[in-house]
Amino acid sequence: MKKLLLLLFVAITTSTFAQNKINFEQGNFDFLKDQSEVNVQLVFDNAVYQEKNFTEAQYLENRKADITAKKSEAVWNNWIYQWDKFKTSEYLDYFLKGINGKSKKVVFKGDAKTKYTLIIDAKWIYAGWYGGMIGSQEGKLTADLLFVETDNPSKVVMRLKADKIGGKQMNKEFAWEYGRIAAAYEVTGKKLGKEIKAVIK
Repeated sequence: MKKLLLLLFVAITTSTFAQNKINFEQGNFDFLKDQSEVNVQLVFDNAVYQEKNFTEAQYLENRKADITAKKSEAVWNNWIYQWDKFKTSEYLDYFLKGINGKSKKVVFKGDAKTKYTLIIDAKWIYAGWYGGMIGSQEGKLTADLLFVETDNPSKVVMRLKADKIGGKQMNKEFAWEYGRIAAAYEVTGKKLGKEIKAVIK
């Protein structure tokens, strides 16, 4: 019976967290060949969280109840401060670190005046968990990656999808949800940068 339950758990986990790659859906990187910089914008309006597809409000409500019950109101106040900080700037910084470490010909920046903008529209965010010595489950990100004309954002020149990209344990905040999600953004950047590097010589 235990073996059956273990096999069922593995099957569910595999189906839930498969992929971990960038999928091409429309266009190619040719438009980047005469570009030196690309603007990057993060969007969270359409994101849902965890296996149950919570809205952000639902997810935060659950985390507040959990943190205040197990730790304290002060810990929660710091947690929500960090959560907002990471959404506002840190996730972008981690993504830029990842992509610019791979894509040498084209530099990606936040809030830049460029011909093209990469919109990272988060669709599903899994925060993972941290178990110290017993192990951890990395955060994961599914997002639409849309290259658009900056002056005409409705004009999509290329569309890709980051599909359940897992973040490796690579930052000091990994013990908290926002650190694990940041790692997923960094790996997403690395994977996209690798794809661009293969085309833009």
